[in-house]
Formats: sequence, C-alpha cells, structure tokens
Amino acid sequence: LSFKHALYKLREERDMKPSVFSHVVSALLYEKRFGPYFTEPLIAGLEGPENKPVLSSLDLIGCEAYNDKFAVVGTASDQLLGVCESLFRPNMEPEDLFETVSQCLLAGVDRDCFSGWGGVVHIITKDKVITRKLKARMD
Repeated sequence: LSFKHALYKLREERDMKPSVFSHVVSALLYEKRFGPYFTEPLIAGLEGPENKPVLSSLDLIGCEAYNDKFAVVGTASDQLLGVCESLFRPNMEPEDLFETVSQCLLAGVDRDCFSGWGGVVHIITKDKVITRKLKARMD
C-alpha cells in the first residue's frame, strides 16, 4: 500500500483522499478474492476543505460500505453495532466522542470471546489525531 500511495502521489502530484485510498484497498482485496487476506479494514479520514468525515468499512473481498456516523468491523461487530447505535450522538466534542467510543468498544469486546484484550482509539480532528490505548479484561 505504501508503494501504491507513493505511485499515486508521483502520478497525480497530490496526496490520496481517504475515499480514493478506500477504493485502492478495495481493488487490492478483490484481486485476492480466491485466496483472500483475512482482514476487514476500516478507513477513516477527513476530506475536502470543509473536513467532511469519511468512514469506509470493507469485507475480506473488498466490498465497501460507507457510513456517515460510525462503522464497525471484526468479530465483535454485531455487539458493537448495537451499542454504538444506542450511545452515538451527532456533533460530539472530541472528549465526549472518546468516552463514547471507549464505552462501545469495551462493552462489545466483553461480549465476544474472540476479541482481543483492549483496543486503540484514534480521534481525528481537523487539527490533530488523538490516540489512546484501552485495556480490557485479560482472562
């Protein structure tokens, strides 16, 4: 992906937008559909001068699903989807959004035995990216 990003940057003389990067990842996954990469990427970013949020989730053969509120992927996606629908509100401040995402992630992971021992939360604003690690139960 780094190679494809660098090639795009050389050819187009600009950085890739998140929606374009999502299409590149989708094409890469679709090329390997008969021997797929077992991953479900979630691509997030801000696009354009108005910093419009872009959320794209992909399945293992590259089928894209765009959402303007939130997106979930992984083994706990069913549990996460229900919790996110109940706790998410539009136009939240970064700290409130972090608390909501953390509560959703920890609640969903606690209900799924295949999920990991925590998570990493990235809050993307127009000025910076805030990254924090969460620890969950480790049994």
